[in-house]
This record gives sequence, C-alpha cells and structure tokens, in this order.
Amino acid sequence: MNRVGRLLHIAVKESRLVVGLMSGTSVDGVDAALVEITGHGEKAKVDLLAFDSYPFPPELRARVFRLFNPREARVDAICQLDFLLGEVFAAAVERLLKDHGRRMEEVDLVASAGQTIWHDPQPVIEDPKVDWIDHPIETRSTFAIGQSAVIAERTGITTVGDLRVRDVAAGGQGAPLIAYADWVLLRDERRGRCVQNIGGISNVTYLPPAATTDDVVAFDTGPGNMVIDALTEVATRGALKYDKDGVLAASGNVIPELLDAWMDDGYFRRPPPKTTGREHFGVQFARRIMTESHGVPIEDLIATATALTAESIARAYRDFILPRGPIDEVIVGGGGSQNLTLMQMLAERLPGCTILRHEHFHIDSKAKEAIGLAIIANDAIAGLNTNIPGATGGRPTVLGKISV
Repeated sequence: MNRVGRLLHIAVKESRLVVGLMSGTSVDGVDAALVEITGHGEKAKVDLLAFDSYPFPPELRARVFRLFNPREARVDAICQLDFLLGEVFAAAVERLLKDHGRRMEEVDLVASAGQTIWHDPQPVIEDPKVDWIDHPIETRSTFAIGQSAVIAERTGITTVGDLRVRDVAAGGQGAPLIAYADWVLLRDERRGRCVQNIGGISNVTYLPPAATTDDVVAFDTGPGNMVIDALTEVATRGALKYDKDGVLAASGNVIPELLDAWMDDGYFRRPPPKTTGREHFGVQFARRIMTESHGVPIEDLIATATALTAESIARAYRDFILPRGPIDEVIVGGGGSQNLTLMQMLAERLPGCTILRHEHFHIDSKAKEAIGLAIIANDAIAGLNTNIPGATGGRPTVLGKISV
C-alpha cells in the first residue's frame, strides 16, 4: 500500500492510535500523549493510553527564546531550529512509545502544532506592487517551528502538523485550537461550562447547554502564568521558574492601584474573537511593571500579578460570556490550576460557579492540550472542519498540513 492509500485506510478505520505533541508558550518542553480514538466528531470516544513530558534543556530553551525577539531572530537560526525541533519532537514520539511498550507501526497519526515563535493574526492591508494583481491583499500571520516533515520522516508515521496556519488563512486568529476538543470532551446537555486553561497565556472555551460547534465561543482571556513566572525568576534569582503552589504570591499583598492600572490594558476591553501571547504579556510586560513599580516588594508584585490573572479571567466572563448564557461550572486545567493562591483568587471572583479541575472528569489536565491536538488530527483526516469559528473568527475549515 502506498502512502496516500495508507492515509485513506487510516481515515476509515473504526479507531486510531494518535500521538499528540504540545509545546506551549512557556517553552518548558514537549508533552506527548498516546490516545486511542474511536469514531470522529461528536461521537468520538477518546482514551488516554500514555502520557509523558520531555523537558527542553536550558540551552535549547534559551535558543528558542531568542527567536521571540525580532531584533535578535536571524533567518538562519529560525531555519535551523525549525528542523532541530522537528528532530526533538520525533524523538519524543519514539521515547513515549518505547517507554510504554508500543511499536511505531501501531500508531496511525502524529499531531503537532509546533512551537509558535511569532503570532500576529491582526489583518494588514498591503499593496503587493505586482502588475498582474489588481487589488490590495489582506494578510494575517503566525509562525511555528518544529518541522512536521521531519517528524513524519523520522517516525514513519503520518503527521498532521502546523495546525494553526489554515485557520489564519481563513481569516481567523489561529487560536485557541483546543476549543474543538473541549466541545468533543466536555459539552453537557443541561450545564453551561467554561473550560479555562491557565498556561503561559489563559484561554477559555464556553460551552452553553447542549452546544453545537456553532454555539461555542473561545478566546484568550489574557496572561496566565507568564508574568508570574517572570517575576518569580527575578525574586529567586533564577532558582525557581514558577511560583510553586502560589507560595510567593501568598506571602505578598495585592496592591489595588497597580492591579487597576494593569487591568486598564486595552486587550481586556476588546471583544472576542481575540488572542494574545508573549508579544503582549511576556517578559517585556514583566520588565515594564518592575520598572514602573520601583521600590515595591517583589512578593507584592507577584501577588498582584496573580490577581491580574484571576481578575482578567473573571472580567472576561462577566463582559463576554454571561451575556451569552449561564455559567454553572468552571473546569480549570494547565499549570495555573496547581497554583493554590491563584485558584483561591479565582473562586473569590466567581461566586455561584462550581470550580472543578479536569481530573473530576477523568481527564489528565497535564495531558489535555496534547490530547486535544490528537483529536484535531483524528478528525482532520476524516475531512471534518476542526476549527471553531466562534473561537478563532475564521471560516470553517480543516486544520493541518499532512505529511504521509
């Protein structure tokens, strides 16, 4: 059977084994989930068979971080790291399968969004100055590295990669992608649910009661752990990369004047669909608030940054979700769900909502995003639209580039 024939065979199988690969805005490493998926779309049954996280060594992480700064990012470095991360992602697949007693030949698909290094989905109108094009061109852009062709070549497994770009080409924000998986896994006939991920950036998926994909709304609420992490590194002189259990935040005091000033950021007022990232709420944001808050104890800055994450989530619910329908439950995942101080601040700002973790639904929150990418790849090869227009703003389309 040739490779295209194998792809067609995989698409019509009753069930598939899929490895989902996730590397997020914190650039900590690769999350790899082996998932068995039976069926497609709203009838899919999803079972997690194996999961591991493979950390990036400090040198590789630093090289990726340099690409976030357009003044430092060189074309040759971007090109080289695109292929190098492809090798790293492929190695993560190999390691996951070996550690859990699986063979490459058993796996049908690998799903990867890559490592986003630049994300600018706001439209730009340009005159291409090409004599055979008689109209201006509207462009949006996003760019991720971790070459999916390398993953397919090294593993021999059909790979669905670069998952964001088709949505951006269709006029969308390219994020949050996970809204489709939230709909598959967590919709409920009677309850309205907010599925809140708190990673480097925070994003929410709103699933009204008995939601179809047309009813789902999702967007980035603002910063998650990113600002807290940056301040924690300063506070501990690099000894800690994040505020474990929210201990540092608990030792400080929230400064209302600072919180109000930070919440005056225009992003919080902009209606969805919308996304944000390191370009807005990254290290530069943390450096600015430290400069502007000279003399304020670092523990107070961390406490206030933690409150910023909680308040921006709660305000997004009040402004953009409650007008659409009820919020009965908030299901929290991502690294921020382990920050006890953040979770307490969030609960205080969402009275009347039941706050749960993904584990309540037998979903490993650490594996959730990797599982979500696996679901997208599983349904993409069946030709299903796998973006959510109410999440990204893009026209319905099939996500991903397939390397067979």
